[in-house]
Amino acid sequence: MWRMIASVICGLVTWAVVVTILNFGLRAAIPDYHAAEATLQFTMAMKLGRLIEAAMSSIAAGAVVAWIGPTKSWAPWVAGVIVLAMFLPVHVQLWSKFPVWYHLAFLVPLAPLFALGGSMVRRRAMHAEAITA
Repeated sequence: MWRMIASVICGLVTWAVVVTILNFGLRAAIPDYHAAEATLQFTMAMKLGRLIEAAMSSIAAGAVVAWIGPTKSWAPWVAGVIVLAMFLPVHVQLWSKFPVWYHLAFLVPLAPLFALGGSMVRRRAMHAEAITA
């Protein structure tokens, strides 16, 4: 139980760290991105970049959760649902500032992407076990 809790906490921290690092990349790669953050006036490229950033962070965090957590657990889903619960009120508050497709493209895949990251780690571990056996 403690291992599952620790894995979820580490996954949440991983999500925050990865999304922060990737956001610095967006600021460096897309002109005027930093200025657009203050006003939330993102171009299509900026919106897509933010969605990709969230997806990559979710996959990485799910992988960390599965790597630390028990072999068969719902921990990646739990971490994903926690991130979803944190962002749901934010997106409700910002609903009128972004198109519906953007909100849905961010919120709907959050938990499944955590699970995908977790399954990638578990599949790799099972494959490595099969090779050494």
